[in-house]
Amino acid sequence: MSEKSAGTLAASGPGQPASKKRGRSPRIGAPRAPAGTLYRGNTGMWSWVLHRITGVAIFFFLLVHILDTALVRVSPEAYNAVINTYKTPIMGLGELGLVVAIGFHALNGLRIILIDFWGVGPKYHKLMFVVVILLLIVLLAGFVPRHLMHVFGG
Repeated sequence: MSEKSAGTLAASGPGQPASKKRGRSPRIGAPRAPAGTLYRGNTGMWSWVLHRITGVAIFFFLLVHILDTALVRVSPEAYNAVINTYKTPIMGLGELGLVVAIGFHALNGLRIILIDFWGVGPKYHKLMFVVVILLLIVLLAGFVPRHLMHVFGG
């Protein structure tokens, strides 16, 4: 260690930050994102966000489904009126959205299980997300045309 650096360290003391040791004020800047995490705007974060959104959507669907089914005990006429509103094209598109949400949520849930319990799961999480999307597209390719024909009377 040179005399100059030894004198600087001795004068500033070990408990002071390096910026005060040099006589400069500390710089304030945006924190850096840690490297190598699953989240922070990458594939892992978006799969997490979509998993939560689809989970909440499925929960609210189940809540509405339980409530409208319970109507049959209260008033069969009210139940029939609610069921007739479900036969519109808008609700048919909503059913399509529900199937997409359930499919993604189920496949992504399997992906999350693999990440948690497979030793190399975190290493392949991006590839597994791509596989989830591709599987969902393949599964929907058979469902969507038939469902849309049913909804729009084709």
